[in-house]
Amino acid sequence: MHTKDYYDEFSAWYERERGRGYHQLIDDLEVDLVERYGRGASVLEAGCGTGLLLERVAGFAGEAWGADLSPGMLVKARARRLSVVHASVEALPFPAERFDVVYSFKVLAHVERIQAALAELGRVTRRGGYLLLEFYNPWSLRGLIKRWKPPSSISTATTDEAVFTRYDDLAAVRGYLPSGIDVVTVRGVRVVTPFAQVYALPPLARLFGGLERRLADVPGVRRLGGFLIVVAQKTR
Repeated sequence: MHTKDYYDEFSAWYERERGRGYHQLIDDLEVDLVERYGRGASVLEAGCGTGLLLERVAGFAGEAWGADLSPGMLVKARARRLSVVHASVEALPFPAERFDVVYSFKVLAHVERIQAALAELGRVTRRGGYLLLEFYNPWSLRGLIKRWKPPSSISTATTDEAVFTRYDDLAAVRGYLPSGIDVVTVRGVRVVTPFAQVYALPPLARLFGGLERRLADVPGVRRLGGFLIVVAQKTR
């Protein structure tokens, strides 16, 4: 299945599980990091989907734009009155050094030409600006579970094996980054959560949610996050 076709179909039910439990925790940890670097700044979300995160970011950024490959996703983003464009992360319709902060969550793991994509994200980031880049971590509990479990349905017509997915550790990400973009730090998201379903039980949701928030930035432990957010700075 073509990535765009998958996300067009996915857009019909993308928000069904969002806004509560496990998905709310993941969203909160991602948006919190964007706010750390992007409050009052010019910000771009590469792969904005229906605009759930972008809508929150627009509340504290000086200017917020989104780009997405899926027209179906963008219909809902525009309904939120967000500034969005239809584009691939490999070809963004913005001039060089346009944004202070560029972030991309749950997208780059599905981009085959990852070096080209990171070069393009770097191109539109101003010198001194930051890129917040999320990857799927092969050395995490989530990565190990994904490696051994059977295929899961991700749409009405296909499983997760039908969509290109890559798992990258920090060393691999460093190798993908273009010259002049240097890693500053990382945030680990989903460090100890074994299954999303534990958030359906309030006592476990409080336990794991509290642990995830405390461990996200702890050196060493954060490297075990199922979602590894690499914070990089454009230095030249």
